[in-house]
Amino acid sequence: QVQLVESGGGLVQAGGSLRLSCTASGRSFGTYAMGWFRQAPGKERDFVCAISRNNAFTTYADSVQGRFTISRDNAKNTVYLQMNSLKPEDTAVYHCAAVSRDHPYSAPRAESEYKYWGQGTQVTVSS
Repeated sequence: QVQLVESGGGLVQAGGSLRLSCTASGRSFGTYAMGWFRQAPGKERDFVCAISRNNAFTTYADSVQGRFTISRDNAKNTVYLQMNSLKPEDTAVYHCAAVSRDHPYSAPRAESEYKYWGQGTQVTVSS
């Protein structure tokens, strides 16, 4: 069992930056691929980005490519999401997710592949 806790959300003006953190409980964090997803009001939850368990492979949604960066520190059981050049359309609840993966370069984009989810942190970008 893995518990995920996100932090770092808040209110920011368009063009600003935020860094989200997601800390996992338990051992074996280094065996999990990690992903970030977001859900805006009245919309489905969408993929944002993911990172492989060995920190060597990342993948991003087109809408955030070049603005967001995912990273992880396996020694701290934490995955980060650095968000720059924020836009009002980035406003959403951001969730981190984890799934155990044997393949070291696996970083799933599909919500259905993830087993563990955090409660989410609100990000609001004002225009």
